[in-house]
Amino acid sequence: MDLFEYMRENNKEKESPLAARMRPKTLDEVVGQQHIIGKDKLLYRAISADKISSIILYGPPGTGKTTLAKVIANTTKAEFMQLNATTSGKKDMEEVVSKAKDNLGMYGKKTILFIDEIHRFNKGQQDYLLPFVEDGTVVLIGATTENPYFEVNGALISRSVIFELKPLSTDDIKVLLERAVNDTERGMGAYKAVLEPDAEEFLADLADGDARHALNAIELGIMTTQRSEDGLIHITREVAQECIQKKVARYDKDGDNHYDTISAFIKSMRGSDPDAAVYYLARMLNAGEDPKFIARRMMICASEDVGNADPQALQVAVAASLAVERLGMPEARITLAQAVTYIATAPKSNAAYLAIDEAMSTVRETGNLPIPSHLQDAHYKSAAKLGHGIGYKYAHDYPDHYVEQQYVPYELNGKEFYSPTGNGYELKIRDHMRRLKNRDRKDADDK
Repeated sequence: MDLFEYMRENNKEKESPLAARMRPKTLDEVVGQQHIIGKDKLLYRAISADKISSIILYGPPGTGKTTLAKVIANTTKAEFMQLNATTSGKKDMEEVVSKAKDNLGMYGKKTILFIDEIHRFNKGQQDYLLPFVEDGTVVLIGATTENPYFEVNGALISRSVIFELKPLSTDDIKVLLERAVNDTERGMGAYKAVLEPDAEEFLADLADGDARHALNAIELGIMTTQRSEDGLIHITREVAQECIQKKVARYDKDGDNHYDTISAFIKSMRGSDPDAAVYYLARMLNAGEDPKFIARRMMICASEDVGNADPQALQVAVAASLAVERLGMPEARITLAQAVTYIATAPKSNAAYLAIDEAMSTVRETGNLPIPSHLQDAHYKSAAKLGHGIGYKYAHDYPDHYVEQQYVPYELNGKEFYSPTGNGYELKIRDHMRRLKNRDRKDADDK
């Protein structure tokens, strides 16, 4: 059977792309996402009982957001209506709301409104929906590839349950590929194709959790590959490579993948894992992240997470930042890698970070307490008459260039903000400060 015979003998539904034809019609056909649609999970029970409330489905492309909406459409007794935020406007929403009011008022029938790419609606459009979601005129199902907490109206968020869909596993993708190849009703079974194991493994891996990507590739492979002498179409690894091409980096510099990746990058440096840190560096650079942004985050990490355990880390990070501005890409990747691996392998201390946060908290709680008079400025005429500077001890006039005196306001006497750890150079700092304080106690005892 050639392509033209296949198209003539099948109805319009079967002329759709394979990914659309293979879309599950029931919950039990859905592959993956068991963390939200397992039989003991809330969403499964709600769909099965036709008791769905407003929800937002959030996840990467090809993970089943539209699929779940279609399953709900096939399951519910409510009126199911669909809009795509990339092509719809307020007029379309007004028509849906008008029909929903009629359904509810005249027939007592609920209306479920599915909005694909809901993050594409502007604030005004999202605000328009709010009262109708709130009073139950419509039950909203929103689908978005962007983090809804960044992109969707907070009021809509508060009235919806958020379900996050994860990228499908390679095993999930394999199940879908085998279905597509063998299904004679909706899939490519009529073509009598054979998907070889290494090709299946390759496609499942390169799909990167995106079912649509994998199904598009297998459809292209089957429809463009000549039959072998045995009458079968063999999808080999070589064919698969041609059909799927390179893995697409899933990264949006304005979306949550941006924040997730930079978060993993920082946490890997903090966790002293140079391999993970340089991996996330590579992911960001490969996706086109601004190297100057990465360098700024490294400087923060060098102070917040390394601190005085290795004071050199901040110098390395600052130098890398300057080098990035002077070099540009691709050479800057080398400088960034050097700094990242240095910070990741440096001894860690957040004592300076904790010190400033504790000090700022104390300032907020206590206000501007009086500065001890002997520390106040004495370089102006008549300062002595006010008692400013009187009794100040000049540290360099004493052994070890140190002398005990009151530095913090008297109300905070004994309060400590900075507690050096025993890591790296901070061990020397801690021991030095202990020696000075022990000397003070000894001097006091001698007196």
